[in-house]
Amino acid sequence: MDFKIALIKLDQRESTASSVQKILTEYGCYIKVRLGLHDVGTNSCSPNGLIILELIIEENILDEFLKKLNSIDGVIAKKTII
Repeated sequence: MDFKIALIKLDQRESTASSVQKILTEYGCYIKVRLGLHDVGTNSCSPNGLIILELIIEENILDEFLKKLNSIDGVIAKKTII
């Protein structure tokens, strides 16, 4: 069994998060696990973030998903299949 993992790096989360969330919702039925990471401090929140996804998805649909994410300025999305 292969694990399909997507890594999504967001720069300037405040301006990119809503567009990314729209795409994640569109492909939500393929997402098995979602983990979001960003630095948090007492008085601050990092403008950058990382989302890690495990997906149950066909290769061509995964490529389409990543292409949509990568079309957003400030977002880099990559896949790995283990």
